[in-house]
Amino acid sequence: MYVGRFVVVGPEIAAYRVSSRSFPNRHIIERDGALTVAPTEEAPETDNPYISYNCVRTVGDGDAAVVGNGSHVDPITEKLQLGYPARDALAESLLALDYEKDDYDTPRIAGVLGRDGSYVGTVRKDALLVREVTKPTLVATYEKNSPEAFDFTAETAEAAASEAYDLDFEHAVCSAGVARTGAGFEFAIENRRDD
Repeated sequence: MYVGRFVVVGPEIAAYRVSSRSFPNRHIIERDGALTVAPTEEAPETDNPYISYNCVRTVGDGDAAVVGNGSHVDPITEKLQLGYPARDALAESLLALDYEKDDYDTPRIAGVLGRDGSYVGTVRKDALLVREVTKPTLVATYEKNSPEAFDFTAETAEAAASEAYDLDFEHAVCSAGVARTGAGFEFAIENRRDD
């Protein structure tokens, strides 16, 4: 099944995966304290605004981590830095940027691991959905575009990135994992494997 890009958010762990049929030449890199989806060197030139974006950012020393499938990750992070509650930062940013105006009306998806609760959300052409999570919850751009409980067992960032990459959804490109630790958050990246 092809679900496109997706996030899994649990109370202490999160993952993001790029799955793509149309632009698989991407990877995740660490840049300026964020994880960024970017074209690989082999990628064809494109003016598509949805190809490169920050997919993971953090706030403070373990206050919150944000994961998502596009440019909305930045305003969610900025609102959290201003002191917005996680739910409000997620809902306001998703609503303001709305779904992607591409050929598929692609939903925007995001999650927040916060000190005072973790949330997952999506904005689609027909709805804005934001849910507090107490167990792992998945939302994807296609097929599974409403938050749903999901069996995700990872407990470390490395395990989260690997488990997300290996999930039985088609066209895996790259993934990122985030885990809360005593010192803040740890990150891991899983880029395309040729297996």
